Order: sequence, then C-alpha cells, then structure tokens
Amino acid sequence: MRQVRPEGTGAGRAGRRVSGALAGLVASALAAAAVAVLPMTAAAQGEPGASPGRYPERLIKIIVPYTPGGLVDTFTRTLADDMAARLKQPVVVENRSGANQAIGMDAAARAAPDGYTLLVTSQTGMILNPLTTKDLRTDPTRDLTPIATLFSTPFYLVVNSTVPVKSVQDLVALAKSKPGTLTYGSLGRGGTHHLAGELFKQRTGTDLLHVPYKGSAPAMNDLLGGQIDLMFEGGTSTLPYVQSGRLRALASTGETRTEVMPDLPALNEIVPGFSMTVWFGLAAPKGIPQPVADTLHAAVQAMLKKPSTHDKFMAVGIEMMPGSQADFASLIQSDVPKWTRIVRDAGVGVE
Repeated sequence: MRQVRPEGTGAGRAGRRVSGALAGLVASALAAAAVAVLPMTAAAQGEPGASPGRYPERLIKIIVPYTPGGLVDTFTRTLADDMAARLKQPVVVENRSGANQAIGMDAAARAAPDGYTLLVTSQTGMILNPLTTKDLRTDPTRDLTPIATLFSTPFYLVVNSTVPVKSVQDLVALAKSKPGTLTYGSLGRGGTHHLAGELFKQRTGTDLLHVPYKGSAPAMNDLLGGQIDLMFEGGTSTLPYVQSGRLRALASTGETRTEVMPDLPALNEIVPGFSMTVWFGLAAPKGIPQPVADTLHAAVQAMLKKPSTHDKFMAVGIEMMPGSQADFASLIQSDVPKWTRIVRDAGVGVE
C-alpha cells in the first residue's frame, strides 16, 4: 500500500538530524545484506551477544509497546504463534505500553543483541518520537536494527454511535458549532493517531480536544462508552464495532477506498490531500548477529506470504508488507521528510 502524505514546508533541524542518521542505517543494512551468510553455529560463536550453538535455543520475546487487545497486539500474537512453530521454540508477547512506544523501545534497546528480545514498532517509534520528543533515552538509528516490515494499514475515522453525525461533512459542521467540545482519542502525543487528528483539525478548520491513551484497548473502551467522541484507528479495533452498530465509520485515510469497505469514502475525497497510511515492522537491539537477523527475517517472510495470513487480516484492512531487511531501512529513511511535513502541518512541536 503506497503512502501518500500531505505536502508541507521545509524539514527543520530535527528532520535533517534524523535523516542524516538514517542514511547511515540504510548503508549498513545494505552492506549486511550483501555479505554471504556463514553457517549459524560458526557465525554465532564469533558474534558478541549471541549464545553459542544454533539459534534459537530458548524462548524469544517480542515487545509490543501498546496495551493488549489492539491492532498491533492482535497481529503480533499471530506472528508469535507462527514463528514458534517454525523456529521450534516458544515465542511470547510482552506488552510494555506508555510514552508513545518509548518505554517498549527502551526495554528492547537495552536487551542483549542476541535475537531473544525483539520489538514491534512503527513510524511513531522510528521516526516521529525523535521529531516530537526531547531527551529520548533511545535513538532508534543508534540503538535498534530493522529486521523486517510487517504490515501497513489506513486508519478509519470512527465516532461513537450516539454522536449525531453520519458523514465527515456532518462531523465538521458539528465540530464548528461546538468548538473545543468534541474529543478524539490517540495512543499518545506525537504518534500517528494524534497527528491524524491534528491534521484533520488543521485541514477542516475545526477545534477538537485531544485525549491521549497508552494503547488501543483503553482508548476503544472509552470511545465505546462515550467518554470520547471519535478516533482515527485501525480496522482490527474498529470494524467489528462498526458492523455491530456501536461505532459509525465516516471515512478511511488511505490513498483509495479499502477493499473491506469499498462503499466508505476515502477521507481525501472530502478533505483533498489528506491521506495517511501507517506501517509496522520488527526491530532488534543494535549489534544482533547477521545470521540471527536472517533467521528471524526468513520466519517473518514465511508468515507474511501465507494465503491464510492475507485472508485473516484483509477483513480488517491490513496489507502484508514482505520485503528485505534493507527495504525496511530504506523505508524508514524515505519516510522521514514525509512525516516531518505532517508534523509541521499538524502544528505538533517538540516537547
């Protein structure tokens, strides 16, 4: 799914700093991909942080930087089950939510670079945190290694069914009649959910109140309970409630309408230029041995390419993103200027 972002002005010092650092990340990933892989036993014995013998020999942990029950958690648990079957070792999910992925990223970055601690991350952790947050403990370009892209998804703009609107136009009119009254949830300041809401405000001339959460599950609970009015969120969390009538979908944020809801307008049909698709990927602590990274990458690719994986997640608007380790590094670098423009257009400063 190709990402198309709204255009803005220049990138600023933060964007240039991240972009320069990521250039080195791409170069190192490309170089690693060009090296012939040694047999696992010999290579692992010579690499710092790797256990002797053949990888994996024990339980693998995947850190999800959100609360249980949301889109990312649901997908990662499916991935963990598939990887466990392929690698013949247990693979467990550990939820480390808070601080817009920063808590989970800190835990992953400080783990041994041996392939037994991994992290699911996205534009929020790899790109947006350095653009919007001061004094981060983890620098993603310095402390993490991209392993594989996982999937991409648009957001769905959904409202609680009691909100008296049936279209984006209705929502804009209601918001303008009650400035600062309607509330929208996100998974944290400066993340993709927050930026979608702020960009919507900027492009429609509305005033909405932002309410940040630690994960999809608590945000959705409050949306369903009427404590907040609307949210930009993925299909896994929202579409079942849309189908049951508890939520009302007004638009999707991809470049085009989604396969699962072809009658639902894309937001850029109503708000020209508004298009936002988010991706997620698997990362590891910097210094992971390349043969270990290759083993993990191969396991991920096998799961992404299964027809059953497509069929399971297509129904909630998720598109698989198979690709090389170098592809993931290049994606991060190419997205820096795009998200820098979105940050500026949304008026989100550094805090």
